Amino acid sequence: MEQIFPQEADHCRSEHESITRFRQLMPDITREIIDSCAEPDCFMHVGYEPIPSRDDAKRIIKVGMQILFPGYFAGKKIDPLNLTYRIGQLTTTLFDLITQQVVLSYRHDCFRYNKSCTSCASEGHEAALAFFRSIPDLKRMLADDVRAIRDGDPAAHSVDEIIFSYPGVYAISVYRMAHKLYELGVPILPRIMTEIAHSATGIDIHPGAQIGRRFAIDHGTGVVIGETCLVGENVRIYQGVTLGALSLPPGAGEHLKGKKRHPTIEDNAIIYSGATILGGETTIGKNCTIGGNVWLTESVPPDTKVFIETPELIYMDSNGAKK
Repeated sequence: MEQIFPQEADHCRSEHESITRFRQLMPDITREIIDSCAEPDCFMHVGYEPIPSRDDAKRIIKVGMQILFPGYFAGKKIDPLNLTYRIGQLTTTLFDLITQQVVLSYRHDCFRYNKSCTSCASEGHEAALAFFRSIPDLKRMLADDVRAIRDGDPAAHSVDEIIFSYPGVYAISVYRMAHKLYELGVPILPRIMTEIAHSATGIDIHPGAQIGRRFAIDHGTGVVIGETCLVGENVRIYQGVTLGALSLPPGAGEHLKGKKRHPTIEDNAIIYSGATILGGETTIGKNCTIGGNVWLTESVPPDTKVFIETPELIYMDSNGAKK
């Protein structure tokens, strides 16, 4: 017969009392939580229509990457014999996913802003169809982006290495898909997609930003590109670059929705790590080079290099004496 020591018995008694008290209090606590859902300061989405799914947005990205770069992310062999079948299968899967999530995004907007929408389903199908028509051009744009990264990075041994492993390629790919949906007027889903890429790579590109061809992000961690940025062709940026907006006083954001708040970067510009460029009226001209850790809130004319003056460095020995 198993012997129960006094200390163990006390422990069991205490655990039993805690569970009993928990069961007694839970109905009241649950009621308080439910009641708090009706408070105006709390956010909820309770309705008969489901809301857009972050998990399905991840699936859209996963299948989309397999179509944009056939053979790289499929997890199955694609050869000349099964190419038609595999791409057809992936396209059907992606169409179903995007259509469903686009329709839910439209309906969510109707619910949130009390619109009287009667054509969410048809609008969703039309937007999904327009997105699919854009896929060949998206593939060409991304091929240009990959080439731009290869051409500017001696550490890149092959395009395969770039596509498989560079976070910039993933972030740009997701951005280009999301931007097309954004252009088509699809609410919420594009932002969910780019924030998924942001979480995975540390690269934050708003789907509303307009970015030209041959765009290269080197390393990428900490890059921020705001909603109203205009970025030209053949632009290269490095880690920690912010293309952002000037800070606003509380409540001012509503008045500036839809207005240009982020800078314009013209063709062939290079922006080195840690640079911060702010403001909707700020333009970095063609062929400019912006050095690391530069802070700019005013425009720079074309063919200009902007650097911080080399700081005075102090060298000391182990005893604290200057060398």
